[in-house]
Amino acid sequence: MNIFKTALLCLSLTALSSCASGYKPIQPESINYISSQETGNVKLEYKYDLLDKKYAKKEIKKGVKLVAVKITNNSDKDLTFGSDLKLTYSNDSTVVLLDNDNVFKTLKQQPATHLLYLLLTPVNLYTTESRNGVEETTSSTPIGLILGPGLAGGNMIAASSANKKFKTEMLDYNINGTEIKQGETKFGLVGIKSNSFDTLKLKVE
Repeated sequence: MNIFKTALLCLSLTALSSCASGYKPIQPESINYISSQETGNVKLEYKYDLLDKKYAKKEIKKGVKLVAVKITNNSDKDLTFGSDLKLTYSNDSTVVLLDNDNVFKTLKQQPATHLLYLLLTPVNLYTTESRNGVEETTSSTPIGLILGPGLAGGNMIAASSANKKFKTEMLDYNINGTEIKQGETKFGLVGIKSNSFDTLKLKVE
């Protein structure tokens, strides 16, 4: 196998298993919220389109949207998100909220898929030269022994690290069941079962 065939094989296998992606922290407190709505002296601000790379692709594939919310309670009583305060769409239909742990499990990267890079392990790099008009192999280098395990291990570590950051932020900003006192503002991340970016509002009960 000459160098061109080896390169082609490497490119083909790489295409079958794309590289792991990092995780960019969302930090709901630092978001510039554009969408907002107020009901009963409780203000909701929210933002879709928070994730990128593989996480964003998973949102589309799984029909799940991650939404950052900022809720300011200017009413005369303490309110709990999920019981006193519920998310609805503009037509008053109920928003199907997902448990944050479920959202993480649905959208996380799968590190084990990068084991496909191990298919590169048997690859050798051959050099040839022409002798009397005949191509002869002069040497071979087992580049796959380094390339395969290296790519597999590196991508698995990168995916696991990104997932850890994602999970930590999902836990830190789990607003379900959180009490929002009078005059208080709370930030959170919520996952909803949806394929679109519909207008959201709060229902105060």
